[in-house]
Amino acid sequence: MSTCKTISEKIFSDHLGRDVEAGEIVIVDVDFMMGQDGTTPLAIKTFENVGANKISNPEKVAFVIDHNAPSPSEKVSALHKLMRDFSNKYNTNFYDIGEGICHQLIPEKGHALPGQIVIGADSHTCTYGAINCFSTGVGSTDLAIAMASGKLWFKIPESIKIILEGSLPTGVFSKDLALYIIKNLSANGATYKAVEFEGPIIDSLSVEARFTISNMSVEMGAKVGLMRLDKKAENWVKERTNSQFKSYEPDEGAKYEKIYKFDVSNLEPQIAKPHTVDNVSPITEVEGIPIQQGLLGTCTNGRIEDLRIAASILKDKKIHKNVRLIVAPASKDTLLKAMNEGIIQSLIQAGATVVAPGCGPCVGTHNGVPSDGENVISTANRNFKGRMGNNKAFIYLGSPATVAASCIEGKITDPRKYL
Repeated sequence: MSTCKTISEKIFSDHLGRDVEAGEIVIVDVDFMMGQDGTTPLAIKTFENVGANKISNPEKVAFVIDHNAPSPSEKVSALHKLMRDFSNKYNTNFYDIGEGICHQLIPEKGHALPGQIVIGADSHTCTYGAINCFSTGVGSTDLAIAMASGKLWFKIPESIKIILEGSLPTGVFSKDLALYIIKNLSANGATYKAVEFEGPIIDSLSVEARFTISNMSVEMGAKVGLMRLDKKAENWVKERTNSQFKSYEPDEGAKYEKIYKFDVSNLEPQIAKPHTVDNVSPITEVEGIPIQQGLLGTCTNGRIEDLRIAASILKDKKIHKNVRLIVAPASKDTLLKAMNEGIIQSLIQAGATVVAPGCGPCVGTHNGVPSDGENVISTANRNFKGRMGNNKAFIYLGSPATVAASCIEGKITDPRKYL
């Protein structure tokens, strides 16, 4: 067994109290676990069906109502009630409608910390890797068993490393970087791998921008998207918790299945075209495609930094008369900050419609289902057929700047002319 370890191998070794390496199957204590309203009802039913009558540690469990917030139907309301009743019975953490998207709330509230193992019944749980947390999505059944036992099984993933070099051009943001990486690796290029991101470009990004990249790791199949904990990220975490934590860096000589290096100095803004996330082109190849709707929000790009970028472009301008722009802040805290900074006022005056913090428009449950044949430009992480609730619509993915510029002109637009 090699003594030189990746970040994932170090986190699991410390949790287990012995040296482990990629490929080994282990059962390990989970530090925190989360479910949202699309997955938690099934986890609750499984918990009850297996005869569990106690949660191992309620403080380590959180439920978030974000996918249908507020409820759009009688059936969903019944599921929300099931979650509220279960949470009250077992005294778990609970975030009700309006609090925000799970992947913003869990790190924002200090539930996910560096060096921890965190699971969530949602595929984009990999978001917290940006703060050096081994976080990954699981199914409802796995969540149920982890709630009862406090443990879960893992096959420790092989690791790949992605190094981003050069300097970040004006008008190119972390979303563009994520799309560019996925284009190069493909939607299956990192299946069940732990991806470690590093390099001067990562170092230069804000923590919020890093979340965008870790969030989209699963779009190339990755189990987790990890980054080192530098001083910037450490301070971000300490602003949100008084808990102690430990971070991990890979050893010199750690074994990686592959190492990719990308110099992004000449990168253009990127667009993922319908209907796959790896169907990516530079924006100059798709400029001019008409759009009927824009979406600014989601767990990928609904943070305060994203809203600031969009508002800086839309301030004192109007969106095109044939375009709807829907804004869904990532959390209540994000919404309040945006209100205090005048961002929400700028967006609404430009013609945007602001909806409750949540996932609705992205997953197509409510709050902005496009019509047949319509084109949407979105800051979300997925553009599969039917993703926004209509399999006859077409979804293009881009950065908040690209969405804002495109909504002004009513067509896919290079944001650099507005910066």
